[in-house]
Amino acid sequence: MEEYLILMRLDLLTKEAQPSPEQLQVYMQWYQDWVGSIAARNQFVGGKGLSTEGRVLKPGQLMTDGPFVEIKESLAGFITIKAKDFDDAVAIAKECPILKGDGNSVEVRKVVSVRT
Repeated sequence: MEEYLILMRLDLLTKEAQPSPEQLQVYMQWYQDWVGSIAARNQFVGGKGLSTEGRVLKPGQLMTDGPFVEIKESLAGFITIKAKDFDDAVAIAKECPILKGDGNSVEVRKVVSVRT
């Protein structure tokens, strides 16, 4: 099994796009059920949510506040999973409840080792 990163992006900026507290509870339950199903198959490695604060660094020592570039979609969190191949990882990512939201997206990236 190899490790893959599932990056979850959604609109964290537009006030109208934010769920009500009741909707958020439903979404979190869907997310927990999804992660639980991955863990039940012994394919869950870990994951974290991300705050809305951050800094964007660009060449020339340019730095801006916020993790947001020129798009509304922001990186909201990630999980790391074990999968037998890229297709297996994508199949798991396709079940991510984030994809139920308009404009949201999920990106799958294979984790590779970097030698130091």
